[in-house]
Amino acid sequence: MIGSDALTKDRNLERFIQTIQNNCDISDASGSGIFSICGMALRLRDLNKWEKGLNPWEENNPSEIVDWIDRKEQLWEKIEGQAFAPLTLFDREYDPFDTGAINKILSSLNLFYGAGYAHSLKPTFFLARIKDTRFLDEIPIVILEKELRRDLLTIPALNQDGTILIRRDAACLFLWDQMVYLKKSGQRFLQFALKQCGLPNTRLESRKIHFNSILSVQEQTYIHHEIGEMKDTVFDHRIFREIVSQFPRTPVELLTRTVKDLLADTAAHGTLQHIISTKDAAGLGFYAAFQDGLFLPLFPQLRNAVEKFVSDQDWEGIETARQKGFLTARQYALDLIAIFCNAPDKNHMDQVAEKINKMLVQPLIQ
Repeated sequence: MIGSDALTKDRNLERFIQTIQNNCDISDASGSGIFSICGMALRLRDLNKWEKGLNPWEENNPSEIVDWIDRKEQLWEKIEGQAFAPLTLFDREYDPFDTGAINKILSSLNLFYGAGYAHSLKPTFFLARIKDTRFLDEIPIVILEKELRRDLLTIPALNQDGTILIRRDAACLFLWDQMVYLKKSGQRFLQFALKQCGLPNTRLESRKIHFNSILSVQEQTYIHHEIGEMKDTVFDHRIFREIVSQFPRTPVELLTRTVKDLLADTAAHGTLQHIISTKDAAGLGFYAAFQDGLFLPLFPQLRNAVEKFVSDQDWEGIETARQKGFLTARQYALDLIAIFCNAPDKNHMDQVAEKINKMLVQPLIQ
């Protein structure tokens, strides 16, 4: 027989989890319009796979997916625009973004709650079981396994409240999608990386069998990207948040986030420095393969250096490219900060956007 205290705890937790799911649905209802048709289809497929407990390479019956999407859209129509509900945990209410306080309570239950604002300022929420906690440079790293609740966004890793989170459920889906939908220009780097992982061949079946080995390489990339981001002293975090909040869903936001990511990857404590110091050829190959969007014109030295590395295994060439990438990212960050901070007032943000687009964005995409 279940004791009354245990039963009360279970019911409390059940209501808490259901409220998180409701907030996820509200976020998706209001934020689904930020995606392109293809982007939305990919996120719906990932969410469906997660709900059904499928492996990243498994597909549901097409007719079942159509019915599932129809039910989602009907739900979203009913709840779009609703306010996020506070989370009640053991008779106390918490703001749904008060992650620090909530996780203090959840730690004894081996659960972790995440909440924040992602691309285009879409609110995002998740709840997952904790698999392991470790420390690197005194930074706590929490490895999360089964996700009990999540929204449309498949985010493999993030930092929250001074802690790095690896979301393995999401990371599996994210990494598999990256490999499957990789553009032709990145394929040669992916082939190199897979061979460095020890795969006998690079066909899909081999990738499935050795997927955990591939994921373990990428997890190190995720961790050190987050470390680079947390230790960045170039792009003031407050100014960064102000810029993305002023220009959501615009090329200005895209450039700002890309510059911030490039700083994290090329800084002395970031992704590429870790890859170089550990001579992680597989990680280097994946990093070059998955470059996309504004990363390519901002950091053209990287793929050229990796092309050469495949032949001569010269890590000095990668280090030279890293340093050039960092200088570029730093200059763009300083330019973004100067243009934004020198605006006369908040009533001239349209002029700021025009100036950033003309001076910084357009030269990259021409």
